[in-house]
Amino acid sequence: MPNDISYTPEEVAKILKISKFTVYELIKRGELTAYHIGRKVRVEGADLENYIQKAKSVDTPFAAAPTSASGNQGNPQAVAEEGLVICGQDMILDILTRHLEKQFPHIRFLRQYIGSIDGLTALYRGLANVVTAHLWDSDTDEYNIPYVRRMLPGHSATIINLIYRFEGFYVAKGNPKGIFFWEDLVRPNVHFINRERGSGARVLLDEKLRVLNINHTSIQGYTEEEMSHVAVASKVARGEADVGLGIEKAALQVNNLDFIPLQKERYDLVVRQEDLKKPHFQALLSILNSTAFRNEVLGIGGYDISQMGQVIATV
Repeated sequence: MPNDISYTPEEVAKILKISKFTVYELIKRGELTAYHIGRKVRVEGADLENYIQKAKSVDTPFAAAPTSASGNQGNPQAVAEEGLVICGQDMILDILTRHLEKQFPHIRFLRQYIGSIDGLTALYRGLANVVTAHLWDSDTDEYNIPYVRRMLPGHSATIINLIYRFEGFYVAKGNPKGIFFWEDLVRPNVHFINRERGSGARVLLDEKLRVLNINHTSIQGYTEEEMSHVAVASKVARGEADVGLGIEKAALQVNNLDFIPLQKERYDLVVRQEDLKKPHFQALLSILNSTAFRNEVLGIGGYDISQMGQVIATV
């Protein structure tokens, strides 16, 4: 890319194929150099190229956004060997990480905000210790177990429930276009906004389209992607799309939006079975079953914690 031009955060987001909210977060953390002209933010081409090269130098499927709840940053592989790398995008994981940091102030905890497929890949490659998944398999009508079996060949893993939550459509207040069913996405007057490949929401959509024999090319906006539930909800609320798919909690955080529930999903933690006896993993299980953590999650709203901390399967 030319180094003698500057980019807006929106242009950077398109180049990196991430949301503009992620771009602003990278700038805020100092990972991407930017400057202001009045109220406008600009990124020089040379600085963007430098960021991309640094990201490529870290051999991970999620090198673009290393983040920690406590501000720790670094190579995920090094942290995974010495501490804990926790992958997933739900805010509950930030709360969980904070509780762990209180018990183990000298252990490094790194949060990675990536989707379910990339999380399981990182676990298999030894780049993560605790990952989350909400991957629906249409052949078995089961969450996560089939994917863990396929993506961690030769490695035993334990699946532990975190919460249940609803996936559904984000639509404008009052649902003016009457969008209620998967089949409504192919209507010519409906513009959809999608999630990135590898996210649980994207997998759910693609599996539903397969079952219903709907060709994704018939959906306007199928190729337009955002990197988080909130980013999708925000785009619908601003009128830039008619409908998006995500979790109920994000709909509660965005104004001028209605939520159409479609499917209750199981959101699980996945860890290597060999790690479960280690002190910080035992502490994690203890936190999941603690009154303090459960009350904090209940206080957020929008989650079912009835099976929190229960082992779903060992595969």
